[in-house]
Amino acid sequence: MTQTGLMQTWQPQRHRSAPTTDGAKLECNENSVVGVVIPAYKVASAIGDVIRAVPVFVNIIIIVDDACPQASGAVAAQVGDPRVVVLNHPQNRGVGAAFKTGALKAVEFGCTIIVKVDGDGQMDPAAIPALLYPVIDGRVACAKANRLLYAGGWRQIPSARRLGILALSFLTKLASGHWRSSDPTNGFFAIRSDVFTSLDARRISDRFFFEISLVVELGAQGYAVADLPMRPSYENTESSLSPLHALVTFPGLLLLYGLRRMFLRHVWFDFTPTALLGISGSILIAWSITFGTYHWRLSAHTGVAATAGTVMLAALPFLLGTNLLVSGFVLEASKDFNHRVSPWL
Repeated sequence: MTQTGLMQTWQPQRHRSAPTTDGAKLECNENSVVGVVIPAYKVASAIGDVIRAVPVFVNIIIIVDDACPQASGAVAAQVGDPRVVVLNHPQNRGVGAAFKTGALKAVEFGCTIIVKVDGDGQMDPAAIPALLYPVIDGRVACAKANRLLYAGGWRQIPSARRLGILALSFLTKLASGHWRSSDPTNGFFAIRSDVFTSLDARRISDRFFFEISLVVELGAQGYAVADLPMRPSYENTESSLSPLHALVTFPGLLLLYGLRRMFLRHVWFDFTPTALLGISGSILIAWSITFGTYHWRLSAHTGVAATAGTVMLAALPFLLGTNLLVSGFVLEASKDFNHRVSPWL
């Protein structure tokens, strides 16, 4: 069906339910319209099976062909599912841009919850109900899958990716304030549509940093996020994200995103004790580094060793400042700073 035709005839199918992973029923009432967005790039061989696996209660499936050389969008249209809408990017813009395009279209169709599923078959659409539960009942604004929580999932993740996932998880915790969330590059999630539209789309990356930037932006606005176990699947798939590229670019981006998030959450929105600890610690560390560097260069130039008192004046502020910074992070991690579930709460 063409996009134009769908706009004229499509109406959300309400009061539908489907079996969940625990055998219960997930009721999508008249206030819940669920849309699935599938960015499509070089997934022609798998996208048909992914569409056919989407549960019956999902109201609309939006495929965004991101200038795919395999014409994945055309393959998706041939599946014959009346819920499918295919959008096309004339140029490749990245997975984040594809999701944003699809999510905005889902909002136009009246979807109240938007689920992102990759088209390569690594994510099982049958797990969608588990993601919807905490969003529908108002516990969180976004629920995402986490491969690290799945029993035995650690052993199924290729060894080359394990260290990277752990490192990015820790850095993302620092940047986002979601201390109970990990596996930030996992792109299988469900989010309230009003929450998504309330975020600054410019802060959400168009490419591989997309999932991480979304989690950080949710943290900057104080939205609650839940992690749910997902079985890792790497059969016949190959990640297009270069580990070297992530190692070089992601830490710097996380630092910038994290500084903005901390300013918004702990200074602009509400001046918290974490801000006091962070500012005090940063000043002490900056003083220590400046003072220590000056006297180290002076000693190297004159050949006269610094006195014990000078060394202590450089070392003690650094130790105290580090302790204050760590205390600030511990205080933040011990409290539920991120609790909003909608833009109106």
